[in-house]
Amino acid sequence: MAAEGFAKWTRRFEDERERRGAQGDPEWERGAVLHRAVWAGIQRFQVGEDGDGANLVAKAEAAGDADYARAVRLFVAEEQNHARLLARLLAAGGRPTLSGHWSDTAFVRLRRLLGLRTELLVLMVAEVVALRYYRALRDGTDDALTTEVAGRILADERRHVPFHCARLHDSLAGLPAVTRRPVLTLWRLLLLAATLVVVDHGAGLRRLGVGRRRFAADVMTSSAEVVEAVLTPRPDAWTGGA
Repeated sequence: MAAEGFAKWTRRFEDERERRGAQGDPEWERGAVLHRAVWAGIQRFQVGEDGDGANLVAKAEAAGDADYARAVRLFVAEEQNHARLLARLLAAGGRPTLSGHWSDTAFVRLRRLLGLRTELLVLMVAEVVALRYYRALRDGTDDALTTEVAGRILADERRHVPFHCARLHDSLAGLPAVTRRPVLTLWRLLLLAATLVVVDHGAGLRRLGVGRRRFAADVMTSSAEVVEAVLTPRPDAWTGGA
């Protein structure tokens, strides 16, 4: 990282928190009408966004960088807000939240196996898949409330990815140079497997105008950008899809 370190990211998260507070919530009373397959996808992603983030925060604090730990706590708060927004969206459509899902349970257990580096690599799998999903949800329906909620979450996710890339760059710098790209190649394979889990339930994606192959291809394209951002971080140049 540059001399300023993660203090820059902390300010970005704090600025966004202030903007979000001034903006207020969407107009939930408008209600939401979606196909049941789309609702099913929202329910699954709501489960994935939910959680207290305590394990990640503890590892960030143990890393010894106060600015980074502060930024992680703000990141977790944004993820919790995503879970809240999705729960309110489900309620606006008369749909319940799920108590859990096997895929989320598996990812949480995998994330907690080792240290901060492994936690972030697994977390980034979910983040990159989420980038494409929320873009599809934003653009693939004519329901105004759904479009607004998905757009808000997508804007946050497009900040989260370069934030994690910056930390992963620092973390992987501790490995021999010849091993860094192979580690990220294995990460892309894990991402592909996770993407196939999502597209295996492709009815909702089709309703959003995104076929399984296109969804998977777009996720893998984004993953190539992530690899380059981790190896040579340029967070202000991140695009992450339109």
